[in-house]
This record gives sequence, C-alpha cells and structure tokens, in this order.
Amino acid sequence: NKTKHGTEFSTAHEGRITGVRVYEYPHYGYYYNNYLNGIQLMYNSNWTELVGINSYGNEKEMTLFNNEHFVQISGKYYSGYISELMFVTNEGRSFKVGQPYGISFNFYPTHDGSELRFISGRQNGFALTSIGAHWALTSSGFFLSSL
Repeated sequence: NKTKHGTEFSTAHEGRITGVRVYEYPHYGYYYNNYLNGIQLMYNSNWTELVGINSYGNEKEMTLFNNEHFVQISGKYYSGYISELMFVTNEGRSFKVGQPYGISFNFYPTHDGSELRFISGRQNGFALTSIGAHWALTSSGFFLSSL
C-alpha cells in the first residue's frame, strides 16, 4: 500500500535473525541530518531484499553470535523520518546507526524469552518514514511494537 508516508514493507521470513544491515545518508553535503534510507535483515545466512534504498548511503552491519538475538530496538524520529536506530541483543551488545535527533522511541518484547522476528514499516523512496518491531517466542505467535 502506498500513502503520502510511503510504501509499506515487511522483512517477515522463515528462520531466526542472524544479522542486520542499515544504510544511512551521510551527515554532510546536501543532506543536513542523517536519515536511515535502507535496511536489511539476515535470516540464517541469507539477506532479505533491501527495504528502501542505499544511494549515497553509508552501510553499517552487525552479525549475531550463536544463540544471540535482538531484544530491543530504540531510536529517534525526526521531521517525518527515522533518524537513528539502535539494536540491542540478549548478550548486551548494541548496534547504533544514525544521529540522535528527534523524538525517542523504544521497542522491546512484553513476554519473557521473546526475540525480534521481523520488522515492518514504511519507506518513501528517500528514507524510512516509520518502523515496527515484531517479537515472538521461538515457537509461538507474534507480538507487535510500532511507531
């Protein structure tokens, strides 16, 4: 579905997440703020299709260890775009991309033992305009957090 806020996306895929890759616009030149313009998740050893774009983007990537999974996503929302994302794992490692501008948001599971299974949101061909986190126990249904 396409709206003024962009086209919906979802990274829903079989398997467990084993990595994340995010593209950000550089903090210089024509763009005054860092906006996150593309994102991919890795399931087992396969990357999902790129959500958004990666033109002019700085690519940042984190690969998870065995038995490691994401238990929190935090970030900033500024002027209609996602300006910062931070992924936190059950091992206490974190991965942060973007700049700390705007309104803060925090997503985390409400059920003990849950982990990030996929993300969804909208992108408008320039950057990510919204994001949601979908959590699940490794063998049950999904729980949603979204902005």
